[in-house]
Amino acid sequence: MAQLRGIRGVKIPVTDLARSIDWYGQVFGFAPEWEFEDADGVVRGVAGYVSGGAAGLSLRLNPEKAEALKGFDPVNWAVATRQDLNDWITHLDGLNIPHSPEIEASIGWLLVFNDPDDLEIHLYTDESHGVDHGDLPGYGRRVGMAG
Repeated sequence: MAQLRGIRGVKIPVTDLARSIDWYGQVFGFAPEWEFEDADGVVRGVAGYVSGGAAGLSLRLNPEKAEALKGFDPVNWAVATRQDLNDWITHLDGLNIPHSPEIEASIGWLLVFNDPDDLEIHLYTDESHGVDHGDLPGYGRRVGMAG
């Protein structure tokens, strides 16, 4: 089977392109490098990178899709350690962005907050806490293992 190298980028539908460019810029350091003009001459999409090139991000004006995704978490953004997650808490507090407390999730620690269109943003640590929550509803367990 052919192998993937990784994820090129994440595309997020938004209701207000300018507002989302500003928000993702403040939160993740997003700066558009490309813009996408539709046949009518209106720019409805942008693409660039977050966190100094850690991942590609595209924002696309699509109010119907943005509304449909409210409250959903289509991607988990990775942070290395629990300390990094706490640095994000400090960053979000400095921007006055409401967020969850640090959550002991299935494998590591998790932080949840929402973008301007109420899409859930999840920051999840690569660092594991080693606690098995597989018997709790909503928590993951390894495939093939009973809870």
